[in-house]
Amino acid sequence: MTALVPPPPTSGKGLLERVEDALLPLINLVFLLLMFFIVAGQLTEQPLPELPGSARLQQERSTEADLMVPANGQWQVAGNTVDAGELLAALPRPDEHQPLKIAADQALTMADLDSLLRLLEEGGYTDVLLLTEPGA
Repeated sequence: MTALVPPPPTSGKGLLERVEDALLPLINLVFLLLMFFIVAGQLTEQPLPELPGSARLQQERSTEADLMVPANGQWQVAGNTVDAGELLAALPRPDEHQPLKIAADQALTMADLDSLLRLLEEGGYTDVLLLTEPGA
């Protein structure tokens, strides 16, 4: 009786040799991908982001805010202490594309923050960003 399906052509190779021949393109592909990511990783000009808690990040964080509000109620703009009369003149002009950044101490009461926000609203600041520290 003749077989309905002819046996697969093996060209005289054993099973191990056929498996090795099938793995060679896969090995080549993995090697090319590895080379691609090595080259692509070298092309970036941006440095790696700073790790949380690093000294450089702590220095940059203090300069991010336009207005610092410690718990003692003394407002600071660019490191200078200002009172309510000088506050609006010391702050940058209201800008609809850039919100005013406020860094408030966690011990600041809501009443003090509310009075500050009312003063800023009277000065034309409609977009305010309140900066916070991540919880530990």
